[in-house]
Amino acid sequence: MKKAIFKIAAPLSIILFAAFLFIGCSTKEIVLDDEEAEEQAEENTDVVIDDTDFVATDWTIDTHSKDADPNFDAVFPDDEVKRLDIVISEDNWDVMIDDMTDLYGNFGSGRAGNDFSDENPVFVPGSVFYNDIEWYKVGVRFKGNSSLASSWGSGILKLSFKLDFDEFEDDYPQIDDQRFYGFKKLSLKNNFNDESMLREKVAADIFKSAGLAVSHTAFYQVYVDNGNGPTYFGLYTLVEEVDDTVIDTQFTSNDGNVYKPDGDAATFASGTYDEDEYEKKTNEDEADFSDVESLLTIINSSTRTSDAATWRSNLDAIFDTDKYLKYLAVNTIIQNWDTYGRMTHNYYLYNDPETGKLTWIPWDNNEAFQTGNQGGALPLDFSGLNAASWPLIGYIYNDPVYKATYDAYVQEVIEGAFETSTVQALYNTYATLVESYATSEISGYTFLESSSDFQSAVSILESHAASRASAVSSYLSAQ
Repeated sequence: MKKAIFKIAAPLSIILFAAFLFIGCSTKEIVLDDEEAEEQAEENTDVVIDDTDFVATDWTIDTHSKDADPNFDAVFPDDEVKRLDIVISEDNWDVMIDDMTDLYGNFGSGRAGNDFSDENPVFVPGSVFYNDIEWYKVGVRFKGNSSLASSWGSGILKLSFKLDFDEFEDDYPQIDDQRFYGFKKLSLKNNFNDESMLREKVAADIFKSAGLAVSHTAFYQVYVDNGNGPTYFGLYTLVEEVDDTVIDTQFTSNDGNVYKPDGDAATFASGTYDEDEYEKKTNEDEADFSDVESLLTIINSSTRTSDAATWRSNLDAIFDTDKYLKYLAVNTIIQNWDTYGRMTHNYYLYNDPETGKLTWIPWDNNEAFQTGNQGGALPLDFSGLNAASWPLIGYIYNDPVYKATYDAYVQEVIEGAFETSTVQALYNTYATLVESYATSEISGYTFLESSSDFQSAVSILESHAASRASAVSSYLSAQ
């Protein structure tokens, strides 16, 4: 179990000892070099671990035990906004805030969103309350990259959270293998850069409707008590963790490698192989990266141009190209730009032992349904894309057999999962569901300047759906 430690003050014994020396030796000058001063300024106090003899009175097999199957109906309803309360001691909240200051500078300092830390924020123990039931000593930390840096720098405390329900089981044996209705880990996304607060959930719904593996999502109102009573932190989207129950429930085996690529190696461009950038989420102790190494080698193989049939056969043997092409059709239609093709992150790969193939799983979809940044969302024909830099799009799309499959999925998706009237109705349903929770967010905990921002954002989404149908029609007509 990894434990995050945060140092915040000098030990009292050092201070008293220094005072004694000063008083008792007033005629003798005491000089400390910079290193000694820094050492004495550091403290050895960990994240506060207290109340270790508590009794988990709310614990039941269905709600808290690892023996319970994930209860998706209880945790991920589509037709209601649930409330989640997080209670963190004042001392541990200070640890979290001080840690964020170390990682991202002073709160509200205006630090740029692309200036984010390589380190994850610190976990602290807290209580989670849901449906009048308590979960004990849950690992709670802030999460995110640019969204976290931007929110913090802007002075908005509506930050995303990661919950790990047995993170502190070594300190509290009472919570050994604690689960939240069968879930070990969950993410609470703050709907950054999304005034509709619908994008994360609707994107997941679209991927799911298309038959792809993807996280379940649900809307939650989140309250945090950090010593001064519960404060409404706003409307969040709860997201299922890929390396937890997505693999357990959407594949026949959960024994394969789960990767979360990030960095140049995530492009799979020739010469970028770097095991450090293929972050393993399972089987971490096994130094076997042969699956992703094979994918990089094959996608860039010269047989692509000299013997396309062999190249496709080799690629199909280690990569689920059919599922990937369907993903690519969905992702490009909905204009989900903050992922592969523009950014070197926000996807998972799972080596499914049942098939022996790497399967693509989308992640972090709050920037979908818009043209976006970093050059904007890719066009349906990927014109302007440097194929060698993004070979899993460029080389695959340039192959006529794969392109024909992609085109067929584009047609299927626009007539099914992203059919205009269907998705517009979905926007309307969810907007009606969450509007009162979205527009009641409070200053300092919201990205909205007024309630009209929410209505305008929903209208933009509805117009976007119609525009994408036109774009697809134009694209397919030109083929």
